[in-house]
Amino acid sequence: LTAVKTSDKDTVSAAGEKDGDSPKEEPWEKALKTTVVDMEVGEFRGHKISVWDLLHSKYIPEENRRELLELYQGGVLTLEQVKMVVSTIVTKAEAARAEQSANASSPGAETTVAEAEDTHLQED
Repeated sequence: LTAVKTSDKDTVSAAGEKDGDSPKEEPWEKALKTTVVDMEVGEFRGHKISVWDLLHSKYIPEENRRELLELYQGGVLTLEQVKMVVSTIVTKAEAARAEQSANASSPGAETTVAEAEDTHLQED
């Protein structure tokens, strides 16, 4: 049982075959899945997350995701540029969300946001 749970290769190829797709990933797709970003906001705080997962997170609207993928596949954007754009979108979206929730709730929440910003500045 343990071998089945930890065997990612079997799971991925089985899922790929079910969808009728080739189990082999495109090189551009593999690059997005293996390139990780160290995010310090929201649900990703303290985790390394792949550019692929960030692209498919709730922070990136589908239209933007499609556009970024097309530009990347077409060679207009480099992997590094995609990584930077996606990280920026997620960071700004999470900052806006945090600000909204701070404004909507008690003054104690504003203190927490301020403390979090102070901590972030000290880390830089």
